[in-house]
Amino acid sequence: MKYGFVIDNRKCIGCHACTVACKTENQVPVGVNRTWVKYVEKGVFPNTRRVFQVTRCNHCEKPPCVTICPVTAMYQRKDGIVDFNSDRCIGCKACMQACPYDSIYMDPTMARRRSAIFARIARKSDWNRPA
Repeated sequence: MKYGFVIDNRKCIGCHACTVACKTENQVPVGVNRTWVKYVEKGVFPNTRRVFQVTRCNHCEKPPCVTICPVTAMYQRKDGIVDFNSDRCIGCKACMQACPYDSIYMDPTMARRRSAIFARIARKSDWNRPA
């Protein structure tokens, strides 16, 4: 079985609740984001509107961050989730440059990079609930 995200960007109002939930659930440090809400202005005045796009790790089918990692700290599990082993990471930042979603960051408390993990929750019974 492979997991996937379902985000209806048409319903996004740009409130950043997803960003806050992600930071809380994954203990992301202040000043760092895994989830981005992009604002895009469309149309020509006076017929303009703002649309939002939630951007986060999409656990690519062929993740470039896994391919480029020289020490295999980044890897793809059998269920398709892109994960990492922080003990193997040497902090070269190659994965950060390879990620098309800008969802990998350097953890300032660990001096190693971290990735947007697919809401790995210790409580397995919560897999079906949003973070």
